[in-house]
Amino acid sequence: MKYIIFIALFLTVSLFADDNLKKMSVKEKKKRFYSLVIPVVDKVYEQRYKLYEDVSEELNSSKKSVQIEELKQYYKVETDQELLMSLKPQPKSMAIAQAAMESAWGTSRFFNLGNNLFGMWSISSKENRIAANVKRDNNTTVWVKKYDSLEESVRGYYITLSKGKQYKKLRELNYNTDDVYEVIQGLDRYSERKEAYVDEIGSIIRYNKLTKYDRK
Repeated sequence: MKYIIFIALFLTVSLFADDNLKKMSVKEKKKRFYSLVIPVVDKVYEQRYKLYEDVSEELNSSKKSVQIEELKQYYKVETDQELLMSLKPQPKSMAIAQAAMESAWGTSRFFNLGNNLFGMWSISSKENRIAANVKRDNNTTVWVKKYDSLEESVRGYYITLSKGKQYKKLRELNYNTDDVYEVIQGLDRYSERKEAYVDEIGSIIRYNKLTKYDRK
């Protein structure tokens, strides 16, 4: 009985929140989104960049710790350069733009019920996840991951880009340049929309002047 009451209360609060979001202007939605997302992206990015710098420095020294081999195993890479490619985080402006698109500026159901900023799918029934309201063409249910916090969502995003085989091109571009407009060309496999998705991410970055958040 208590469980049923809790679910009912949760749904009531969620519907109330959704109703409030619908009443917000675009400017208000963006302001809310930035206040929630930018501090988290900053935190995760800087932590990952610090690790990237530390590992880079260690690889240039005469001694290599056990940590290097453990990191190579975790990211499933063999060479030092591949490890650095995996560790260097993609620009904050790219992460913010993708979060804005995938979460509809923090108004999507997946964002509000599951802290899922990037539309990350779930392929395991053992994960915390949420079913999408629509099904794919073959009538299969689409599941997206449910995170405990926005920080966990951002960490998951960066790890996915660091390990996924489909993002090898993205990692190579990111390693060789800090120009976000060049880096995002590696997102052509992030979405079924391919180049159209890349173009839209670029437009979001440009229109909202998101490069001001990037490391200088």
